[in-house]
Amino acid sequence: MPEEGMVLVGKNKLTVEPHLPEKLAATMKKQGYHFVGKHSATKLCNYTSSSLKNGETCYKHRFYGIRSWRCIQATPAIGCNLACTFCWRIIPEEEGFRWNELNAVGNWDDPDSIVEGLINEHKVLVSGYKGHADVDIGRWHEARDPAHVALSLTGEPLFYPRMNALLEAFHRRHISTFLVTNGTMVSALKALTVMPTQLYVSIQAPNKEEYGRITRPKALNSTWENFLSFLSHFSTMKTRRVFRLTLVKGANMSDADGYANLISIGRPHYVEVKGFSYVGGARNEKRNLSYTQMPGKEEILAFAGEIAKKSGYFLADYHESSRVALLCSDESASASRIIPFEK
Repeated sequence: MPEEGMVLVGKNKLTVEPHLPEKLAATMKKQGYHFVGKHSATKLCNYTSSSLKNGETCYKHRFYGIRSWRCIQATPAIGCNLACTFCWRIIPEEEGFRWNELNAVGNWDDPDSIVEGLINEHKVLVSGYKGHADVDIGRWHEARDPAHVALSLTGEPLFYPRMNALLEAFHRRHISTFLVTNGTMVSALKALTVMPTQLYVSIQAPNKEEYGRITRPKALNSTWENFLSFLSHFSTMKTRRVFRLTLVKGANMSDADGYANLISIGRPHYVEVKGFSYVGGARNEKRNLSYTQMPGKEEILAFAGEIAKKSGYFLADYHESSRVALLCSDESASASRIIPFEK
């Protein structure tokens, strides 16, 4: 059995000592985060839990065919250089911590150790479902052999300097990769030579004024101009590209022309238009947000339709519980959106 504070990685042990303030780590553990090594973490997705019990599956299942019960929700970097107002995650500065992961981590963990650690922790997270009365035992066995990873749990994954090797390590294990970035790490994007199965960029605002107000950047290079440069390089990446919009009424749910212009720069195959949820960190009073800023289904669909009209994309689908609409660039993208997986 592994010692407390360790995860087994082949014949080796990777010490679980997250390189972040102790009180912050304790808070995250209470929220369900499981740490792997110095800077990686995983947490069971609500849709993984639901789908194990034959309940709802996530929007990625409906839109792209992934099996929610076989998906790891994870990150190889816990820190972030933005403090977006609508983010449901914990923001260290709001808890009284000034912590910069890029400066805090000395030697970054080995990619294979991270992958094995995340798989092992995922098995721990799903293990207790076996005895649940509503669990599909077939799905439970499959859940212990994950086929997908969403590198989107928290932080900015491109902080991790060995992303090519990390993606390759997942792919060697026949695990598809969904990499989500906040659009600030231009050099890290340029350095990608191993492509994720699907590459996402978060689109926080349609114009410069709203971008600064919503993202509340912590770093000097996290500017609107840098973001536009990121989107320009994003358009050249040889993989499936996705924009992810989070709409907040009274904050960024305006200027469809601005969003259409960003689409013309980044040229994504898909655009996910999601309604903001007033949960988790978004409830922090320092964010100045409220429940009334959550758009309803009809509002989401109407605004998604407006963006589609101005960008030349078309509205292809909608996932009810996630409150997210899918725009496709053309009929070809729509026809090929279900990804053929090996496992």
